[in-house]
Amino acid sequence: MGVGKSTVGALLAERLGTGYRDTDADIVAAQGREISDIFIEDGEPRFRELERAAVRAAVAEHTGVLSLGGGAVLDEGTRELLSGLPVVYLSMDVEEAVRRVGLNTARPLLAVNPRRQWRELMEARRHLYTDVARAVVATDDRTPEEVAQAVLDALDMQHLPGGEPRTPGQEKTR
Repeated sequence: MGVGKSTVGALLAERLGTGYRDTDADIVAAQGREISDIFIEDGEPRFRELERAAVRAAVAEHTGVLSLGGGAVLDEGTRELLSGLPVVYLSMDVEEAVRRVGLNTARPLLAVNPRRQWRELMEARRHLYTDVARAVVATDDRTPEEVAQAVLDALDMQHLPGGEPRTPGQEKTR
């Protein structure tokens, strides 16, 4: 939450010469309302159903950079779906989260005592993130450009599969 998945994902897609897709944006577009509204009006279980479906569709249809919502890994089927893919966990500590988003924004899972809730969410999810990730990249005190480069370095993606250097506009295969 607030780690920069969307910003870094778009930068990665640009550098790799491929498309970018965000499953949270897919849900918002399909539902015609914000995620916070879905949580309030329909509850978290309904949102998680929508999220599972959005992730399944995106993994099946999209071959570029894909950004998942922070709770997507809570679903065992989603974790299995991500197995073997070049998943990166972008991490940050609570102080960085406070600096970036203030923890007072309209994030439904942080509505009461945001610092404590953020810590509890991370304690509950961190092992899931690290289990599905091929690489962990810390985002603290880094620009989005630095994080994007660290992701490429961590995945050893300075070249496309087959060893050819990437050039703008070249498509990356999954």
